[in-house]
Amino acid sequence: MVLLEGIALGWTLIVMGALLLLVEVHSPGFFATVPATVLIILGVLLLLGVDIFNSGWGAVVGVIIALCAAGLTVWMYGRITPNESPTTISRDSLIGKEGQVIKEIDATTIKGKVVIASTEWSAHSTGSTISKGKTVRVVDSEGVHIVVEEVN
Repeated sequence: MVLLEGIALGWTLIVMGALLLLVEVHSPGFFATVPATVLIILGVLLLLGVDIFNSGWGAVVGVIIALCAAGLTVWMYGRITPNESPTTISRDSLIGKEGQVIKEIDATTIKGKVVIASTEWSAHSTGSTISKGKTVRVVDSEGVHIVVEEVN
């Protein structure tokens, strides 16, 4: 009967680890991979007959293997994560930059659209209407949009 309880607990730990991996797949960055890996390793140890709860050596082996699995998982996580920090752009840092008009811009509305550094911005012009495809320069920012003028 003790063997069946160990097998049931081993499978329970493996299933819990697998569920945490599914959580990680649906919410990347939640960092559920480390405990999931540890649970799966401990479950496998129980299924292999290593008594990690009642035996002194079993507990030592279980802790060492769990720590190694956690360390390896953190190391692998660090290797697959891109080293680039997210780019941040404020409206004020756009002053002086050039971009392309993708939707006609006029001076009265902010329905016009400009792409600057692969980011789309709502814009209005300093005076005249600027048609799609023209190159513009940012001269100011107001609220949630930018003010542009055509580059000749």
